[in-house]
Amino acid sequence: MRYIFIATVFTLMSFSSLIKAQTNPGDSAVRAFIPNFTFAYQFPGKDMAADFGSNATIGGGFFYKSKTNVLLSLDFNYLFGGTIKNEQQILSMVLNSDGYIIDGNGTYALYAVYERGFSFNARIGKILNLLSVNPNSGIMIMGGAGYLSHFVKIDNQHHTAPQISGDYALGYDHLRGGLAFNQFIGYYFLGNSRILNFYAGFEFYQAFTRSLRDYSFDLMKKDTQKYTDLFFGFKIGWMIPVYKRAPRKFYYY
Repeated sequence: MRYIFIATVFTLMSFSSLIKAQTNPGDSAVRAFIPNFTFAYQFPGKDMAADFGSNATIGGGFFYKSKTNVLLSLDFNYLFGGTIKNEQQILSMVLNSDGYIIDGNGTYALYAVYERGFSFNARIGKILNLLSVNPNSGIMIMGGAGYLSHFVKIDNQHHTAPQISGDYALGYDHLRGGLAFNQFIGYYFLGNSRILNFYAGFEFYQAFTRSLRDYSFDLMKKDTQKYTDLFFGFKIGWMIPVYKRAPRKFYYY
């Protein structure tokens, strides 16, 4: 996933030469291609709350902003968290009576479990000139659809416990994914500087997922349940607008 994210960033930056509008963002609404990088902290709901605690995401993508302040976007996000609420249930097949896993050396295995996942989304929205400091800033509303996937990552130090390593770990990871919808409301600021440009607000996800594994060890069968995974939280993004500035005018007498 790290390599996909890096490749996405370089691909987005390579399109910068396509934007030719010569405008001053402090004076008028501009058309621009805007790569952006984001961080979000989120809280789970519904079925996701039964399995995980709060999580965070980092991501990247781009906006296309029209002169009428319509926004189109694509983005990719990497999801991570450290709280697995049903860890004992997931690993029940390999835990001894004291709640430990015995590794291949006959000692207690050193391991940790984490929440991991990703999403990619296409969105459309609008910048409303409310509380705006210039024609390119204001209240931002967006909505869209995409794909969400998440799983339980088991990190076994030195891979000494074969029962939770390699392909065996796939039987415990509860990987699932599916169609997701999202909404965002916040504030969008695009100023004269190419550095100080950001947006921030609240984001909401509703995903309809199912298991992507053929067999779950703790259930001792394939998981055929359908899930509704919700999460919501605060999101902030840093933007790097790409456009040509209007030339300064000088008058001589």
